[in-house]
Amino acid sequence: MSSLPAALTAAGASPSPSPSPSGSTAPAVPTLQDAQESATNAASWVEQNWSTWLAMGLQILLIVVVAIALRAVVRRAITKLIDRMNRTVQAVDGTALGGLLVNAERRRQRAAAIGSVLRSVASFVILGTAALMVLSTFKINLAPLLASAGVAGVAIGFGARNLVTDFLSGVFMILEDQYGVGDVIDAGVATGEVIEVGLRVTKLRGDSGEIWYVRNGEVKRIGNLSQGWATAGVDVTVKASEDLDRVKGTLDEVAEKMSKEEPWNELLWSPVEVLGLDSVLIDSMVVRVSAKTMPGKSVTVERELRWRIKRAFDAASIRIVGGATAVEDEETTPDPTATVAAPSVYSNADSPQATAASPIAPQRSVPPAK
Repeated sequence: MSSLPAALTAAGASPSPSPSPSGSTAPAVPTLQDAQESATNAASWVEQNWSTWLAMGLQILLIVVVAIALRAVVRRAITKLIDRMNRTVQAVDGTALGGLLVNAERRRQRAAAIGSVLRSVASFVILGTAALMVLSTFKINLAPLLASAGVAGVAIGFGARNLVTDFLSGVFMILEDQYGVGDVIDAGVATGEVIEVGLRVTKLRGDSGEIWYVRNGEVKRIGNLSQGWATAGVDVTVKASEDLDRVKGTLDEVAEKMSKEEPWNELLWSPVEVLGLDSVLIDSMVVRVSAKTMPGKSVTVERELRWRIKRAFDAASIRIVGGATAVEDEETTPDPTATVAAPSVYSNADSPQATAASPIAPQRSVPPAK
């Protein structure tokens, strides 16, 4: 009887595996108990860290939502500000006040450029700050990243320094309202009417119709000929023998008549003044006439003044002479030698001059005497 349990035990026992010829063992197959233990460990790890993950997710979500909302609010406020500026320009356009202000197209382009710059800067600052806050949420050290970004920014700025210079110059030019569309400016490298203002390049229309593309960073000084007021100056050169009181009276009549006629009464911002003698020479004198005009209209006023002064002087028999020195007419100072023929030494064939000018006759050789 005692041998039965021993036999059953021996029969139920698995025989020991025989060693393989190569001596390697088969891989262990994970059991159900091992899988249960792994699942338990994973569940416990998730249970321990789920609160941290949830807090990080909510923090990132809050940062993104606040950044997007703040960017939308700031951009909308900038857009409303620009629209209000444009509405103000349209309200005064066409009125008497609008004629004294800068033209609407210039104000519109300037407002659009300022709005674009402000929106770009606001978006860059808000989204950049939000990105850094998200990275800090993941416990990432931002010091090496910021240092690398600083080095990269310096390298890019050094390589594209001309582009950065043009951009910054354009930004300050627009913010300071140095010039705008419709202004006539002298930029040093080119002169003409501004037809487009950009952050990098300004387009000018020259006197001959050519278009100049001027980089904002290349402009060292700007002369705006369309801001404030302009001065129209005309120099009238008359003979030194003319009566100054008569000349001044004629000029005063021209100025008074021109100031009352349209459209010159709007272009002239001050009465036409006879400033006096600008220079006195032996046979001529220069009288200067000046007037303050609307910006950009000085050349037009000068041409009209010359036209009217010439007609008034012709009616008053006041002679206008040209150049720094007056030239007398041939009628008043005839040439005394005009009717006298120049003497000629060749009129007498026996004169020494005629003999010297006559061709030399060839000489024949004489044979020697025997």
